[in-house]
Amino acid sequence: MPVLLLALNEVNFDAVRAYVGMGKLPALGRLIAEHGVTETTSERKYEELEPWIQWVTAHTGLTLAQHGVFRLGDIVQKDIPQIWEVLEAEGLKVGAVSPMNAKNRCRDAAFFVPDPWTETAVTGTPLMRKFYTAVAQSVNENASARMTLSSAFWLALGLAVYARPRNYGRYLSLMLGALRGRSWARALVLDLVLADLFVAEARGRRVDFGSLFLNAAAHIQHHYMFNSKAYNGPQTNPEWYIPSRYDPVLEVYEVYDAIIAQIRQRFPDARLMLATGLHQDPHPETTFYWRLRDHSAFLDQIGLSPTRIQPLMSRDFLVEFADEAAAAMAERRLASVRGEDGAPLFETDNRGRDLFVMLVWPKDIPQDFTYFIDGQAYRGLRDQVAFVAIKNGRHNGIGYLLDTAATAEARPMPLTELPARIAAACGVIWPAAGKNAMGAAA
Repeated sequence: MPVLLLALNEVNFDAVRAYVGMGKLPALGRLIAEHGVTETTSERKYEELEPWIQWVTAHTGLTLAQHGVFRLGDIVQKDIPQIWEVLEAEGLKVGAVSPMNAKNRCRDAAFFVPDPWTETAVTGTPLMRKFYTAVAQSVNENASARMTLSSAFWLALGLAVYARPRNYGRYLSLMLGALRGRSWARALVLDLVLADLFVAEARGRRVDFGSLFLNAAAHIQHHYMFNSKAYNGPQTNPEWYIPSRYDPVLEVYEVYDAIIAQIRQRFPDARLMLATGLHQDPHPETTFYWRLRDHSAFLDQIGLSPTRIQPLMSRDFLVEFADEAAAAMAERRLASVRGEDGAPLFETDNRGRDLFVMLVWPKDIPQDFTYFIDGQAYRGLRDQVAFVAIKNGRHNGIGYLLDTAATAEARPMPLTELPARIAAACGVIWPAAGKNAMGAAA
C-alpha cells in the first residue's frame, strides 16, 4: 500500500470547513467527515514561522533549534536525514515533486523534482529537468512578468506532456482567466500540472512513498484572503487591486479538491496524508509587498558588487560576496537605506560571506518617492520595483494533518512527529535524533 503525502502549504482548514458548509469542496468534506483533522504545532516565535522552516521540520523530525535551517535554500548546506532517503535506505521506492526546502540526497529515487528556490539535483527524465528549470525561472520572475523564450517553450512542452486529458477543461478555464486579469490563475495552472506530473510518475513508477507540495494556496491567501467568502473581518481589498466579486481562495481550494479526488481515484489503496505545515490568519493592517525588478542593477547603483545574486520568493533574495568584509560592508550599506520617515527598506541576515535580504518597505512607493542611503537622497525607486501584493494573510504556527488510515487526535501533534508517522505507515522505524539514514551514528 503506497503512502502519499500531499503538502497543502498553509491551507486554513477552518476556511475549508466554512466552504464545505456552503456546499463546496466535496472531496475534502468527505475526508474531514470520515477521518477528522488533527492540529499540528511548530515554532512559537513569529519570525520563526516560515514554511521553509516548518517543512524542514516535517521532513526531518527536527525543530529549528536542531536543524538550524532558517533560510529558503539553506538545506543544501546540510546533511540532515530526510524522509525520502531514510525510506530509500530501507529498500522503498520514493519520489517527490516540489518539496519545499528539501535536498535531493537520494541515490535512486523514482523521481525528485525540487522546489523552484532550492538548488539541488533533479532526478528524472531530460524533459523533467528542462521543465523544472523553466518553472524555477518563471516562478522567480513572476512579479516582473518576465519569461525567457526558452522557459516558455519548455513550460508549454511540459504542460502538453504532463497535463491529464480529464483536466484539459480546467486548464483552459484557468488560462483564459489569467489572460482576462485573474493573475492568480497562473499559480493554479502550475499546481495543477505539478499534481498531474506527480500522479503520472507515482503511478507509473509504483512508488512506496511519494510527496507532492502545492504552494498556490499560500500565495493566494497572502494576497487575497480578504476576498474570501470564509473571511468575516473588517478588512477589504481595493477594487483596483482585485474586484470584490472574485474569491481566489475558493478557486484554489476547488482545484485542490479536484486534485485530491483524482488522487483518491488513481490510488484507491493508498494511505493519503494531507498536511499544511502551518496556516494563515487574516493580516490586521494594510501592508504592501514589493520586489526588485533587476537585483543586480539596483545593487550596482548603490555601490555593491556581489559575486552572486539569487532571487527567492516574493521580496527576498540572497547575495554572496568575495569575503566577509565585503558582506559586512554590504550589510551596513543596505541597513542605511531609509525612507523619508526613517523606516528601513531592507532587512538582512548575515551569515559571513552571504546575506539573506528582504525588501520590507510596507507602504506605497509613488513616482516621487525619495529614499536615503547614508543620508544622501535618491529617487526613481518606483521604476526599479514591481508591486507584488497587498498582504492579506499572516502565518500561524498551528497546522493541520488529515490521515486516511487514522482518526483525528484530540491533542495537537508536534510537527516533529510527522516523518516518524510516515515511516511507520511504510513499515520503517524512524531513526533516533543524531543517527543518519542508515542508522549509524552521524
